[in-house]
Amino acid sequence: MTATSVSTSATTAALAKYEPVIGLEVHVQLLTTTKAFCGCLTRFGSAPNTQICPTCLGLPGALPVLNKRAVEFAVLASTALNCEVRTRSVFARKNYFYPDSPKGYQISQYDQPLAEHGWIEVPSENGPKKIGITRLHMEEDAGKSLHEGFPDSATKSYVDLNRCGTPLVEIVSEPDIRTPDEAYEYLTRLKEIMLYTGVSDCNMEEGSLRCDANVSVRPRGQEKFGTKAEVKNVNSFRFIRSALEYEIERQVEVLESGGRVVQETRSWNAAEGRTFSMRSKEEAHDYRYFPEPDLPPLMVSDAWKREILTAMPELPEARRARMVREYEISEQDAQSLTATREFADTFEAAAKRAKSPRRVANLVQSELMGRLRAAGLELEQSPVTMDGVVLAADLAEEGKLSSKQWKQIFDVAFEKGEDFGVVYEREKPQQISDTATLEKMIDEVIAANPKQVEQYRGGKKTVAAFFVGQVMRASKGQANPALLNELVVKKLDA
Repeated sequence: MTATSVSTSATTAALAKYEPVIGLEVHVQLLTTTKAFCGCLTRFGSAPNTQICPTCLGLPGALPVLNKRAVEFAVLASTALNCEVRTRSVFARKNYFYPDSPKGYQISQYDQPLAEHGWIEVPSENGPKKIGITRLHMEEDAGKSLHEGFPDSATKSYVDLNRCGTPLVEIVSEPDIRTPDEAYEYLTRLKEIMLYTGVSDCNMEEGSLRCDANVSVRPRGQEKFGTKAEVKNVNSFRFIRSALEYEIERQVEVLESGGRVVQETRSWNAAEGRTFSMRSKEEAHDYRYFPEPDLPPLMVSDAWKREILTAMPELPEARRARMVREYEISEQDAQSLTATREFADTFEAAAKRAKSPRRVANLVQSELMGRLRAAGLELEQSPVTMDGVVLAADLAEEGKLSSKQWKQIFDVAFEKGEDFGVVYEREKPQQISDTATLEKMIDEVIAANPKQVEQYRGGKKTVAAFFVGQVMRASKGQANPALLNELVVKKLDA
């Protein structure tokens, strides 16, 4: 099929006349060892068609048995997303005929899902905004059709059924999202929550997290939704944002030119930066859903739910708020330090044994993470350990190291691949904190700069920084900065 191009005629003025309406459907692969309804492994990267059995393939006489761990993970995910977990939910058969679905149907949930009525809060142009979650339901994954990499790929496709039966949850948002940026923030927070709960590794490259976006536009002020297109095959949050931007412009241009948007499924091509029509969009009735006859209703009692939720960790938003209170760090620092549960755990363990948690946070942000990003390293690959950061923070807090000195030690540590403590013990930079020594240096600088003294005493108090800088230079950066500032002002005011 040919692609519809978007020209520059979709101007800002035309876009301003329309309101985008976006809903997201996110599939999250649960981090279980075995599949949803059988004992086959879910390990990624195995040889094709080596992790299958009669149940995966839907062979006659093979019956599904629900994976208890998958249910526990789904309940954890539902609760973390503020959903109401239903006591009774029902599995259904979703019938469709694709080569990667050997049974001719997918076991899913339809009108009685596991959980409903949740939400995620995201930042938006007008402040925090709650994006509703319609439902979270359990289902099994399909296999994978392979269209490239074989000698006869030009004429044939291959099928790897290893992924068949892998347990998923599908998380369906309300059509509350109004901009591509809001969609990006929603997905970022959803992924963060899934990682914190440990229910999934959310590895998009391996297909552990996949997202389809439903998008339409309508004249601003109109209540009725426009005709939506579903965008599939988007493998990063950045591309999802780009695909939505393109699709909104495309639909606006169609309407502005007097055309009609058709309901269809479209594919995103990242190389060309555009969406392409794949097929007309199926409706729910096309799948001929009916209750799965081989599985009883799933019952989640209050007692079982309480047992499951004992594994619920402190979630990102609550953890950030607590860390701001406990460690007196900024919200921005808390946001960075809680990017992953493991990073937050590492920071908190260090903060609890340091003299100043705030200084540890500052050093992690200013000295450690910047260097790691520049070197393309992860935290676990850092030559400077968190013990090294705590040592640096404590020495600075005790006035034994100036900012210039600790920066130099960090530089050497990364250059030589050594921990902070190793470099410090070898080089032992000393900070000058002796009052008499500093006063003598200040007297010499004051005597050499009478014009600046006159400016200070004439009311230009900012000139004090000049004297601090001169003494710091004379001390080769070893003067205790806090004491130096105090003594300079005292001398100038005398």
